[in-house]
Amino acid sequence: MSSSLRRGALAASAIAFSVAALSACGAGNNSQTLEIKPDNAATSVGDIKVQNATVITQPDLTSTGPAVVSATIFNTGTEPETLQSIVVAGTGKTAELHATKTQPLTIPGGGRLILGGKDNASAVLGSSREAVQDGNAQKITFTFSRAGDVSLRAFVVPAESFFTGWGPSAVPSASASASASSSVSASGSGSPAAGSTASASAKGGKKNKQSASATPSDSASASTNAG
Repeated sequence: MSSSLRRGALAASAIAFSVAALSACGAGNNSQTLEIKPDNAATSVGDIKVQNATVITQPDLTSTGPAVVSATIFNTGTEPETLQSIVVAGTGKTAELHATKTQPLTIPGGGRLILGGKDNASAVLGSSREAVQDGNAQKITFTFSRAGDVSLRAFVVPAESFFTGWGPSAVPSASASASASSSVSASGSGSPAAGSTASASAKGGKKNKQSASATPSDSASASTNAG
C-alpha cells in the first residue's frame, strides 16, 4: 500500500473514532452532557428533589417589606411528604407557609409542590433586609415530614424582570405610611375645630338675631315712657 493510501486510511479511522466518541457523549443515562449543571439552586435528598430555589426580595432597596422563597419540589417516592418549614440562614426567622386549594403543602407520591407565583403556595419571609441581600447565595433549609432537612444555597434576587411574577407583593414603605398617618391625624384634628367654629358662628348669629328682635320693643317702651 502506498504512503498516501496509508495516510488516507489513518485519517478516515481518526474521523470515525471522533464521531463515535461524540455520539457516546450524548447517549445513555451516563452521557457527558448530563454532567452539565444548570445555573440555579437544586439538590436531591432521598425521594425529595428541590429545583430552582430562589429568595426574591422587594424591588425597592429601601423597602422594609417581606421577601419570599420560590422553588419547585418533587416527591419521587410513593409516600406523601409534607413541607413543614423553611428557614433562610442568617435571618433567624422561619418563613410563613401558605397553601392554596390547588397547591397543598402535602406532596403526594410522584407529585410536586410549586412555591411562588399566581395561585401557587407561598413561603413569606419577614423583613430581614440586613440579612437577606441581593446577590447573596444563602443557605435555605426545607424540612419535610419524612425526608427531614434538605439544605442548599440559593441566590437572592430582586423581584424584577423574570422574577416579577414570582416575587413578594409590594407594600408601602415606612415613610409613606407615616405620611399617610400624619395626613389622617391632621384632617381628623382639624374637623372638630371647623365644627366648633361653625357652631360658635351659629350661636353668635342666634344671639344677634335675638338682640335685633328685642330692639323694636325696647324702642317702643322708651317712647311710651317719654310720652
